[in-house]
Amino acid sequence: MKRLIDEHIRVITENCIDCISLEELRYKLETSLKENTPLRVKVGFDPTARDIHLGHTVLLRKLRKIQDIGHNVYFIIGDFTAQIGDPSGRSELRPILTKEEIESNAKTYTEQAFKILDRERTKIVFNSEWYKSMLASQLLSLFSHYTVARMLERDDFSQRLKNNKPLSIQEFIYPLIQGYDSVMINADIEFGGTDQKFNLIVGRHLQESFHQSPQVVITMPLLTGLDGINKMSKSLGNYVGITESSKDMFGKIMSLPDDLMWDYFRLLTDLDVEEVKKNHPKEAKLLLAESIVGFYYSQDVARKEKEEFEKVFSKRQIPQNIPNYVSNEKEVDIIEVLYKMKLIPSKNDGRRLLQQKGISYDDVPLTSPLFDIPPQGAILKIGKRRFLKLLFNSDNLC
Repeated sequence: MKRLIDEHIRVITENCIDCISLEELRYKLETSLKENTPLRVKVGFDPTARDIHLGHTVLLRKLRKIQDIGHNVYFIIGDFTAQIGDPSGRSELRPILTKEEIESNAKTYTEQAFKILDRERTKIVFNSEWYKSMLASQLLSLFSHYTVARMLERDDFSQRLKNNKPLSIQEFIYPLIQGYDSVMINADIEFGGTDQKFNLIVGRHLQESFHQSPQVVITMPLLTGLDGINKMSKSLGNYVGITESSKDMFGKIMSLPDDLMWDYFRLLTDLDVEEVKKNHPKEAKLLLAESIVGFYYSQDVARKEKEEFEKVFSKRQIPQNIPNYVSNEKEVDIIEVLYKMKLIPSKNDGRRLLQQKGISYDDVPLTSPLFDIPPQGAILKIGKRRFLKLLFNSDNLC
């Protein structure tokens, strides 16, 4: 029994930052195994964006491993809390989403989460289930379980007040609203990123107030984004989405700073980091990209993306099947064309790319958005991974 409990503890706590507390976790596991009752492992996501990125999967991969040793995951969709906005790590007010935006995001979140989680051991729960029927008196009673002084122990709250930044009452009560989810499902363990530690501890305290065994709080490291500075975030544009094309996923991972890829290996793969470090950094990064693309697509797709990447970047060859744009005008506005071909997300991004010398022809960066198409056509390189062939339709001339 002890050996089995030790193995469960290893799986549950591997790579974690905080575990509050290990003794309680051991006791819960002893009870679980004796009674043959799976632990209730909680994770919450507010559907504030449509897509899951690799940063989210640090938690999801951990939860899948816990499911594989026999425990159940309660995946809380914060459709109610998303209307408040999680203030964690925020120095400004967070924009409030509409009900329609939240519902749309929640649908894609759950679909994408099952790329990793085991459906049979996952219970999807929307926290509006209990809040939509809660009376105002019950909500006020919930708030009585925490003091203002205790809430101000939270750094981002105290800093915003100190700097005369606005802090809404909604944001102030957010930890209580999220924490009450733990009471409603009687969670045994709750996982979150390190920025969620305060919220998770509030849930633990509320369970004690409601005469429940407090949940074990476990935090996982935040995945640094592609910029090598900030945590991965869609709003910062430094993310890799798990539904992106295999080509974009592979290319983005290859753009990682070398020193960052070891965290990616540790948190996003099951490969032995010390063994991988024996390789040249470039070979290691190729292995990382191949492993991640292989997981979300297939090994065949990953291998093809690796071959294509090496052909383009190592051997300086033009990739196959690049998109073509045929113009009836000899002179074109490159920004307009790239936007029309969906090679840039916005015209502002295109103008910024041009200013940064990120659009080139024959390895020469373009300085003007106006481009005169040569008779033989032209292949433009956009950024590091995208190409476009421009052709002039001379048959259109009178």
